[in-house]
Amino acid sequence: MGMDAATKAATLIESLPWLQRLSGKVLVIKFGGNAMIDDALKRAFAEDMVFLRQVGVRPVVVHGGGPQISAALKQRGIASEFRGGLRVTSPEAMVVVREVLAEQVGPEIAGLINEHGQLAQAVSGETGGLFVGTRRGTTVDGEQVDLGLVGEVTSVDPAVVLALLDAGTIPVISSIAPDSTGQPLNVNADSAAASLAIALGAHKLMILTDVAGLYSDWPNRDSLVSSIGATELEGMLPSLESGMIPKMTACLEAVDGGVPNAAIIDGRVPHSILLEAFTPQGAGTEVVPREVAA
Repeated sequence: MGMDAATKAATLIESLPWLQRLSGKVLVIKFGGNAMIDDALKRAFAEDMVFLRQVGVRPVVVHGGGPQISAALKQRGIASEFRGGLRVTSPEAMVVVREVLAEQVGPEIAGLINEHGQLAQAVSGETGGLFVGTRRGTTVDGEQVDLGLVGEVTSVDPAVVLALLDAGTIPVISSIAPDSTGQPLNVNADSAAASLAIALGAHKLMILTDVAGLYSDWPNRDSLVSSIGATELEGMLPSLESGMIPKMTACLEAVDGGVPNAAIIDGRVPHSILLEAFTPQGAGTEVVPREVAA
């Protein structure tokens, strides 16, 4: 039967203060997880981006492509190896990573948004000097591990993104960063999204994931945290599940870098982005800066 008219009207009016607060603001959304694989969720995501832009928000999408990259590597007989949750990236794997992100994942997201009008453009961290990266290894069980062509974003020049936003476009950005010699590096998309949110002076960073949010006492489902201060989160980081660590670290980096708020939200729920942006309950766990929480 659907929602009655009074409930619909109440829902629309409830969104008014959020619409006012977000109008003209940059929102960086890290697209990933199930929302990236499930066709219905992909469509809902595209609608959310169009809705945000239509109400005067300036959405920016950052994506990786883990599952698609693994599938493409397998197809070419290249093994996928992960150390400490990060993909070991050989030069031959890097060619595939770059191809999948730039020719498959980015254009697909942009294409779904563009079913609603010419609104989105897929670009890479290599476009217009957007990202510069530096190679990084990792530590596994106390030992240094070389990850190959894996890096982190060490500088951001947001000019290309700002130009797209000023033209009314929704930028869709793949997480590749060339190093100072021009060698493309595979960078973690959560972390890249945080760096970009800081550089753009974004109002908010949202990271789509496949959980309802952060639990203070997992597996107790009543321990879902709706809001947490950066200092408290920092203390919890080592005890979190390994897949959650890069996401919560990215939220922490963003708020410590001046983004007023960062959230991980449940990408398995259709339109969770709109719920997070325009309702008081939100749709995940929000991280707030240290001084706000104190």
